[in-house]
Amino acid sequence: MAVNLKGKHLIGIKHLTPEEFVQYVQMSEALKRDYLAGYRNELLKNRTLAQIFQKPSLRTRVSFESAMTHLGGHGIYLGPDDIRLGQRETTEDIAKVLSGLCDVIMARVFKHEAILDLAKYATVPIINGLCDTEHPTQIIGDFLTIWEKFRKFEGLKMTYIGDGNNVCNSLIYGSALVGTRFTAICAPGYEPKPEVIRDANAIIAKYNTGSVIEVSNHLDAVAGSDIIYTDVWASMGQESEAEERKKIFMSYQITMPVFKKAKPTAIFMHCLPAHYGEEVVYEVAHCERSVIFDQAENRLHSIKAILVLLTP
Repeated sequence: MAVNLKGKHLIGIKHLTPEEFVQYVQMSEALKRDYLAGYRNELLKNRTLAQIFQKPSLRTRVSFESAMTHLGGHGIYLGPDDIRLGQRETTEDIAKVLSGLCDVIMARVFKHEAILDLAKYATVPIINGLCDTEHPTQIIGDFLTIWEKFRKFEGLKMTYIGDGNNVCNSLIYGSALVGTRFTAICAPGYEPKPEVIRDANAIIAKYNTGSVIEVSNHLDAVAGSDIIYTDVWASMGQESEAEERKKIFMSYQITMPVFKKAKPTAIFMHCLPAHYGEEVVYEVAHCERSVIFDQAENRLHSIKAILVLLTP
């Protein structure tokens, strides 16, 4: 049975039920199928999206603006210098003002607290376009890609190699919701936080999904993987750590020999942008089993689904 999500916020994958998460993926698939068949349903005609960007982005901005255009609505870009969230005026006032002018708000911010503040004061849906703890819009698109390649979630093994960051966190929660076995292979000291693993295990227990979440410091854990996933070693805002992180993570680089430790049918995933020669070599990222550009394309369709399901 479909869940009514109209008017709700998308704060993070952690806060979803399995039914809600799967509904996002199913709606993404349906809207993509319609789009590829030539249907242009203006489901959000005359609706307006406010896009708050503290952090710049290629895929997030273009996906949201293209999605609103396809759906008959309009997206307004608000860059870092346009409103200076929480500086030029309070987040409370910004949330209330935009709620009176727009139908839905997406925010791509540095701190999760900014998302929570917006959600507290806004009277329209808030969509977390990225923060330091989660990247939910990325992960819904990623699970659409996984569904397209395997037609299932339960029983798959996904292995993430790199920094235990916001993308890793959301992948953990998504896997916990749908019964995917997840292994995070990270350098010592860069694993997902214990509370992320605790919360994921609570999701598994609550919904009896059968997922298993594991953390390792060894690349041998790649064996048996259906999906290999990585992200940059230094996220935006961590530029001062980049050189030190290269030294720490270089032994975790995904080369073709590392990728071949996974199943022969395994796919390679990356949320992009990629730094070739660092977290992954070009040969892997552009091989025939890489789906990084499918992921990027699916951001459009998953974001359409999020907007359609949430916007009143």
